Amino acid sequence: MYSIGQLVKEFSVSRSTLLYYDKIGLLKPSGRSTANYRQYTQRDFDRMAQIATYKEAGLPLDSIAEILDSSNNEPSEILEKRLRHLNSEISRIRQQQQLIIRLLGKRSLLKTTKVMNKQQWVKILRASGMDDQAMRQWHIEFERDLPEVHSDFLESLGIDKKEIAEIKAFSQN
Repeated sequence: MYSIGQLVKEFSVSRSTLLYYDKIGLLKPSGRSTANYRQYTQRDFDRMAQIATYKEAGLPLDSIAEILDSSNNEPSEILEKRLRHLNSEISRIRQQQQLIIRLLGKRSLLKTTKVMNKQQWVKILRASGMDDQAMRQWHIEFERDLPEVHSDFLESLGIDKKEIAEIKAFSQN
């Protein structure tokens, strides 16, 4: 049996977090000691480990409860939804980075932020010996193998949607 203190220490959560999980039914202790302290079994411990993993993945508590309490215990739909949300959020944040750099008007920030623009990327490709035909082939391969990642990468370079559409169109031909 595990005490609330042992779970607090093992999972780096607060006592009040565990009390809240108990209150909402996410993690109920399996028993009580003679002094009426909460006691957790190995099964409870394992459930808490799953909760911690799903929390680390950014899932809200109601989604975690849905996964853990479902009879088929199939988290893929919920996790795929979370992944789509993260992809969207990453894209939105990259666009904000590009906008802030443009608003500041300091191109020097491109060297100190985790942002690359189209000009920098083309410069790197040219420095590695790629001509226009080799770059076109690079786009064709990228589009064929990973079309969504290709789009995301082009967006991350600050390329507008019209130019991305043009690049993807010539990459598909």
